[in-house]
Amino acid sequence: MALIFTSVTDPKLAELLRSGAIGIIPTDTVYGLVGRASHPEAITRLYRVKERELAPGTMIAHSVAALVELGFPSHHLTRVEKYWPAPLSVVLDATDIPDYLKQTRESLPVRIPNHPDLLELLAVTGPLMTTSANTPHFPTSRTIDEAVAYFGDAVDFYVDAGDLGERPPSTIIGYNGDELIVYRRGAIDPDSLL
Repeated sequence: MALIFTSVTDPKLAELLRSGAIGIIPTDTVYGLVGRASHPEAITRLYRVKERELAPGTMIAHSVAALVELGFPSHHLTRVEKYWPAPLSVVLDATDIPDYLKQTRESLPVRIPNHPDLLELLAVTGPLMTTSANTPHFPTSRTIDEAVAYFGDAVDFYVDAGDLGERPPSTIIGYNGDELIVYRRGAIDPDSLL
C-alpha cells in the first residue's frame, strides 16, 4: 500500500526516493510523478506506470551544478540559469545523458523549481525525473485523490499538499542558435524572457 506524506521535506520521503521509490509530489506548478534520475530501475518503472514509453519527462534539480554533474552542457545552462528558480523548463542537448533517461530523444527539458521545500528535497536526492500526475490524454491531478484514482498502489507514495487548483504547467522553451523557441506556454509568459 502506498504511503501518504504531508510534506516533501519529510526525511523518510528522501530516503524512499534515494532507494528507488517512485511517487507523486507537489511541484511549483502541478502534482508530478517522480523518480530519482540516477536510479535506472526507478526511471524505467516511472515510464511504465505513466504508460509513456517514448516521451521523457522533465528533469528537476536544486542547482545548475547538479544538472552539469548529470551530463547537461554547462555552456547551455549558463545561458538560462538567470531565469531560475522558476516554473520554466528549458530543452537542452542530452547527448551525454544516459539512454534510460532520454529514451530515444536527443534533448530533455530541465528546470530548477521555485519551491523552497522541493529544493530542500532535491538537495538530498539529487535530480528527479518528473512528469505530470495523470495517464495519457487525461487531465493532470489537482488533488491527491485524483492522483490515487490514476495510479493507486502502482506508486510507492503520495505527498498531499491539498488542492492545487488550476495551476498551469511550466512553460517550456528552447533555443535554435539565438532564436527562442516556445514549445509550451504555461506558468511564465515567454515574451517576458525576451
